[in-house]
Amino acid sequence: MSQPDELLVDVAAMVESGQSNQMSLTVVTGGAVITGRLAPEAVWRQRVSEVLTDSAQLGEFAKAFTARGPAEGPPTHLHFHVARILQGTVGIPETGGMYRVSIEDVSAWTMGDFSYH
Repeated sequence: MSQPDELLVDVAAMVESGQSNQMSLTVVTGGAVITGRLAPEAVWRQRVSEVLTDSAQLGEFAKAFTARGPAEGPPTHLHFHVARILQGTVGIPETGGMYRVSIEDVSAWTMGDFSYH
């Protein structure tokens, strides 16, 4: 088990405390490169719940994302909103997705997101 990067934990804590989704970040985790904007966990959970609620097949899973109160202690995960997994010259999905990444699994990171525009 790796030790989480304290600076990245501090960045995540600032996003959580400010309730902002404007911080752009790119991380390497498990060999994948994920780029996008960080969101507070509560905002991320709400958005995922809304998407699931609107789905005829997946609506029952929405409650799993709204059943939890605010987390205590320092953040353990990054919550990406409007994010893409970079694959060659393509970002998947093109429109951006919702990703949750364990901070201790991040092997490299940089401020800002990558775009091929």
